[in-house]
Amino acid sequence: MNSSELANKSPRSLLADIVVVAVVGGLFAAILTVAQEWRAPFRAETHIDLSFWNLPLYTLYSLARGWVAMGFSLVFAILYATWMYYDARARTVLMPVLDILQSIPVLGFMPGLVLALVAVFPSSNFGLELACVLMIFTAQVWNMVFSYYDSLKGVPEELRQMGKICRFGRVQVFTKIELPFAAQSLIYNCMVSMAGGWFFLTINEAFTLGSRSFQLPGLGSYMSVAIAQGNVPAQVGAVVAMGVMIIAVDRLVWWPLVIWSRKFKIEDTASGPMETTFVQRLLRKSGILGVVSEAPAHLGRGLVRIFAAHAHRREPMPIETEEKPALPMSILTRIIYSFLMVGILLAGAWGLWKLIALISDVDLAEWIKILLSMATTFLRVLVALIISSLWTIPVGVWIGLNPKVSRYLQPMIQFAASFPAPMLYPLVLGWILAIGGNLEWGSVILMMLGAQWYVLFNVAAGAQAIPADMVACADVFRIKGWTRWRKFILPAIFPALVTGWITSAGGAWNASIVAEYVQQGSQTYTAFGLGALISEATEGGHFDILAAAVIVMALAVVTINRSFWRRLQKAGDTYCRFGG
Repeated sequence: MNSSELANKSPRSLLADIVVVAVVGGLFAAILTVAQEWRAPFRAETHIDLSFWNLPLYTLYSLARGWVAMGFSLVFAILYATWMYYDARARTVLMPVLDILQSIPVLGFMPGLVLALVAVFPSSNFGLELACVLMIFTAQVWNMVFSYYDSLKGVPEELRQMGKICRFGRVQVFTKIELPFAAQSLIYNCMVSMAGGWFFLTINEAFTLGSRSFQLPGLGSYMSVAIAQGNVPAQVGAVVAMGVMIIAVDRLVWWPLVIWSRKFKIEDTASGPMETTFVQRLLRKSGILGVVSEAPAHLGRGLVRIFAAHAHRREPMPIETEEKPALPMSILTRIIYSFLMVGILLAGAWGLWKLIALISDVDLAEWIKILLSMATTFLRVLVALIISSLWTIPVGVWIGLNPKVSRYLQPMIQFAASFPAPMLYPLVLGWILAIGGNLEWGSVILMMLGAQWYVLFNVAAGAQAIPADMVACADVFRIKGWTRWRKFILPAIFPALVTGWITSAGGAWNASIVAEYVQQGSQTYTAFGLGALISEATEGGHFDILAAAVIVMALAVVTINRSFWRRLQKAGDTYCRFGG
């Protein structure tokens, strides 16, 4: 009996149908509410009411922006990584571009995005909303691209050979081999990407460009106003609302997806019955959902019968007629590809010309200051990465190898990772100052609050993907202690660990713009570094210095990635892949 037959024979529940209808109705109402806000007349600044009664609506606005950005990120990650994997010529351009883009902080994208989209949509709030979504997108997408590309490289050759034997088309290879194989890692990285989007929430929804201020209704702007006014009850209310939202999304979306992705784990031995969640059990009991899900299948089978009968009555097509479209289609594909690559190169050349013109006014003294700031921030990033790895690697392995542990720790870790750390920066900074510290070294702690989760989630995904029979073999041969870590665990998780290090380092560089420049009420604390320099240039409207600082940060990150991280990745791909 297959799974669909089991689902059809599962007991139906009226309560499940009521819950499904209520949820669908609620989602529809939420979409209409958000659409109304997006279509509202343009207003650069929105009055933020700190009443607790407005928190649900502000939470809805922020949640909608995060999920729209997640949709863009998922599609972009799959398309970009697939193109980069299958096209060796394009990869020589796409990989450096990816390194550059993931090294540019949110404030580096902000001026161009906001001013351009507001100019394109001057009469409605759509441009400002879209700019906010795209800034969240820039905080979410890069580790997802790295993760999916890493998964494509790790697909066992046996699976690809099976696809050739079964004559899978490109879409079938994607849906039946590549996406299932990448599911575990991609879902974990989607979780940490959502957390990365929340990290800059207070900046994305309330920001200043020179003399102009922009503000959108949401939790980030609510918290910004509460901090600026010193309204502690409102700050606590925003923290509670954010926590409720994070836990609800984790239990209703992420945890069911994590459980579902475990069925794609590659191993030679059965691992017992699959765990299910309350959400999955509730959906199985819904009769309405069952009818709706079966309707497309019935329609598809009917269409297949109609077309099959129609094809049976038709004359066979001559062989030479069937083969003719192949050549023109190949030529057309090459022409489109050539135009696309030329367009990318022309756009890059135009942008480079504008960038050179913008930074030509930066004098030598400013360049020296920027380079020294970059070196200081690099040391902070390195220290943050080392300290983060000391606890995230063992905890990530523990979570990945123990599903029961993951079940209980997942909500707490997801809450800690998803909560916008800048909301807590005033409290953390107060504690640092109280013990006699300063932001010069305290910014390392603030950077860790946003960067460490990339390592944790990638290690957990890598450990979860270790085949159960390999773990059993290690137990049988009694490989324990440091030998177990050195000979088995670390090599097994190494490709995922390197991906986590790369994205965590990128996250730390980005986090420097808020970790080295912290506003607490009317007072601003700064630490000498590139992040503080970028924040000060943005707030002061010094776009030439902002562009120069962003260029230096991008070059630093790309140089480190190409000279160090890529070598580690190559070593991991060569020596530490299962089924390689």
